[in-house]
Amino acid sequence: MCRSSSDRTPLNRRQIFEARQRNRSIVIAGLSTIAFVLILYLAVPLAPGWERVKASFFNGEIFVKTFPTLLEAFLLDIAIFAWSAPLIALVGLLIALCRSTNAPALFPLRIFGALYVDIFRGVPVVLVIYLIGFGVPGLGLPRPWNSPYIWGTVALVLTYSAYVAEILRSGIESIHPSQRSAAICLGLSERDAMRYVILPQAVRRVVPANMNMFVALQKDVALLSFIGPVEILRQAGIYKSLLANFTPYVAAAVIFLAVTIPATRYADYLLSRERNDRS
Repeated sequence: MCRSSSDRTPLNRRQIFEARQRNRSIVIAGLSTIAFVLILYLAVPLAPGWERVKASFFNGEIFVKTFPTLLEAFLLDIAIFAWSAPLIALVGLLIALCRSTNAPALFPLRIFGALYVDIFRGVPVVLVIYLIGFGVPGLGLPRPWNSPYIWGTVALVLTYSAYVAEILRSGIESIHPSQRSAAICLGLSERDAMRYVILPQAVRRVVPANMNMFVALQKDVALLSFIGPVEILRQAGIYKSLLANFTPYVAAAVIFLAVTIPATRYADYLLSRERNDRS
């Protein structure tokens, strides 16, 4: 049965004030955004070198010509990401467990986990790619073990698993110790308490942070172009050399944004939902 307007609960003064403030904020944000876009649209073309920049970076004909090939090259980025992400999650989880163990006999694993995280978080990812991507094949390994795809993937896994491990460890430590104590009192071993009680809760809490890490991974896959694979960044560089124009880099940026912006917004949504669930 439908309720009439007279049956609805009236808003109190605070709710009315908050609604007015939200509407006011939306209007101000919209007007300021429109004003900013108009300023850019009118001011940038007035710069002395705009015509040269426009011809070098925003050539529509070159954009249309190179975009399909760059999109095909981007499929290689997606493939590298697809086989790297599960390995990063697995290695990151193992390192996090090493760092979280409290057993005296496993103290060497804690030291190993701490050293691993310190080393691979302290070295830039591009440097790790150079060292592994050129160093290991330099040993003279037979094919296919000298492939840049293999060792580039190894470099990404080593670096990103260190960050993921710290995120997972923070999630594990955020679970109250009473959860572990209660599980042990119910007859679970330390291993089962971690597996069935602690980890499920910890993983849910760190999903948004790990989503942001995997968004960053999708971008950093392009760094493997430095050691050989012809993915989107390398293909854009080839077109830049052939056409003497930087527009292919803009086209590559558009492709990356088409993937990373939705993923970033989804990560923000997960973070907001997790925050609301806690409150």
